Amino acid sequence: MEEELKLELLRYPIGRFKLPVQFDQAAISGFINDIRSLPLSLETAVQTLDAHQLNTAYREGGWTVHQLLHHIPESHMNAFIRYKLALTENNPVIKPYQENQWVQLPDIAVTPVNVSLTLLHALHIRWVNLLETMSPEDFKRTYFHPGLKKEQSLEEVTAIYAWHGKHHLAHITRLKDRMRW
Repeated sequence: MEEELKLELLRYPIGRFKLPVQFDQAAISGFINDIRSLPLSLETAVQTLDAHQLNTAYREGGWTVHQLLHHIPESHMNAFIRYKLALTENNPVIKPYQENQWVQLPDIAVTPVNVSLTLLHALHIRWVNLLETMSPEDFKRTYFHPGLKKEQSLEEVTAIYAWHGKHHLAHITRLKDRMRW
């Protein structure tokens, strides 16, 4: 039981995502600020890591820091496109992707992490600009996620991606703490 708890804490260092009870303007603004601050927080967290540290998994069987730093912008690019689809189509069906397979593709291994950090900075500027121009009605718009077999509202997705960034940032910062880097 104790080993299962340790593994849960390594996998979900800030806890599993919990859907907020309500989505008022203050909550949405908080999620947008989380999305806004992620690129700089990630850059700061990894700026002193060397190649060995970047190639260390945050947990046994987990992704390396290097893989995480490429996964985050890939995930968030998909999210940004999904917003655009939901804002311009009526409940579109989005395309899921195989994130575990994406991080194994050869481009991940040969691309320096600063390339993906730069991409994340630019993407989050665009994403925050979009989020800040959305109306409360826009946040109610939905898309259908066939992998989850459910409709998701953009307010729900905003909460998920605010959590997603903090989740992976915590993988890195907790690894650094455990390894005393």
